[in-house]
Amino acid sequence: MDNVSESLPESSQSFWREDIDLSSFSSLQEDMEVDVVIVGGGITGITAAYLLTKDGVKVALLEASRLLNGTTGHTTAKITAQHGLIYDEYIQYFGQTNARLYYEAVTEAGNFIKKTIDSLGISCDYQVEDAYLYATTDEYARKLQKEYEAYQKLNIPGELVDDIPFSIPVTKALVMRQEAQFHPLKYLRVLVEETKNNGGLIYEETVAVNIEKEDRMIVHTRDGYRVKGKQVLICSHFPFYEGMGLYSARMYADRSYALVAETKETYPGGMYLSADQPNRSLRSIIVDGKEMVLVGGESHKTGQGTDVMNHYRAIEKFAHDLFTVENIPYRWSAQDLTTLDKLPYIGPITENNPNILVATGFRKWGMTNGTAAAQLMSRIVLGASSPYESLYQPSRFYADPSLKNFLRENIDFMKHFMKGKLQFPKTKVKDIQPGEGAIITVDGQRKGAYRDETGELFVVDTTCTHVGCEVEWNSGDRTWDCPCHGSRFTYKGEVVEGPAEKPLQQHHFQMLDNYTSEESGY
Repeated sequence: MDNVSESLPESSQSFWREDIDLSSFSSLQEDMEVDVVIVGGGITGITAAYLLTKDGVKVALLEASRLLNGTTGHTTAKITAQHGLIYDEYIQYFGQTNARLYYEAVTEAGNFIKKTIDSLGISCDYQVEDAYLYATTDEYARKLQKEYEAYQKLNIPGELVDDIPFSIPVTKALVMRQEAQFHPLKYLRVLVEETKNNGGLIYEETVAVNIEKEDRMIVHTRDGYRVKGKQVLICSHFPFYEGMGLYSARMYADRSYALVAETKETYPGGMYLSADQPNRSLRSIIVDGKEMVLVGGESHKTGQGTDVMNHYRAIEKFAHDLFTVENIPYRWSAQDLTTLDKLPYIGPITENNPNILVATGFRKWGMTNGTAAAQLMSRIVLGASSPYESLYQPSRFYADPSLKNFLRENIDFMKHFMKGKLQFPKTKVKDIQPGEGAIITVDGQRKGAYRDETGELFVVDTTCTHVGCEVEWNSGDRTWDCPCHGSRFTYKGEVVEGPAEKPLQQHHFQMLDNYTSEESGY
């Protein structure tokens, strides 16, 4: 088995999903026609479905696996407008008006969540907490000072303080008061039920693969069914359909890590995020009626970097440095998308496709950005105006920073594309132990092998089915991850996260012990 710290759980499992029973839905088994087709069952798709069905719109929501099994089910679930060191940067790139609009959009989203909780009587561990962005070096203290000055320019309530209630050597901290945290799945399961009660149609295990444009939009599923609608909302994290929008070249995927720690000390309250890198995140969480600590951090591009377990061990060490840790019952990772200019893409997928809307690139702040996206898209569908349409317009292009980042990300793509093609494994397949995965060579071709706990070997083609990059082994989550655009696959080759739609090709080989392998550098 891959080397797991003694205090870490052997397998990755999100607390949010294990703690709750969710309704299940059948897969789509027929052609149908509705007003709006929503693809993606995370916070954006579910909130949009809830809003639209409340207004009498006939909606079909298609989810490729299970509802809330993606990024929404693996979040830290902070409801805040404090999204790291971003407002000073937004002022530089977009101007004060747009930077202020962003703050208003995500603040409105947070207020919507609270009003919805109150109006529907949702019990979801909602707690008002102060949000702290803290620095531990003089360099980042200066950046926090500039961020605080941006707050003042934008009339954002905030305070610059010298300390936080932890034994962390802080140089400065920026506080946004009266933000919040919650249990996202307890909240969203009620919206799912409300959507169903309002006549919304929900289908799980239904993979959308293409959109055809006739008199209406037609969403094609992998099983061969067609869903017609006046409009399509693509809320599938990475757009399953890009429609000449070049989203693969305009975003990158990265992974971050979280664990839940049972501590001897009482948590002092508040939500915390380090400005320094590698980043660290803290908040409280209720597990079986007991307050524990959710510790997160360690961001890196998907499929790139060191052994994934090193990232888990790093946040584990951080937890032990701060607390007397008695138990770590959960650990998990999440995948997020960042756009070229760090502002989400929300709206028409391209300028000439007004009936296909997309929402993506939330940069780890999906609770507020996902809700803001659902609000904006539902307004567009209903023909209502919104002050945020031009802000989030996916077809926008700011030469600075978009051009520089476009070139950087696509050079990075080519580097990893070529690197994977040139790997030549050397060690024996028989060295792969139960619970381990590795790259092997079979008849001169690059393959991926994983041996399960019973000793059975699973072999897949390592060529990602998106654009042909070579996947790498993720030892922490036991998945094959693509370093180019973030697609992820199970050890059997099944799609976990897009943009890939098709599974990796599976192989069944006999007498493999004489083939060679080499542990990937991931």
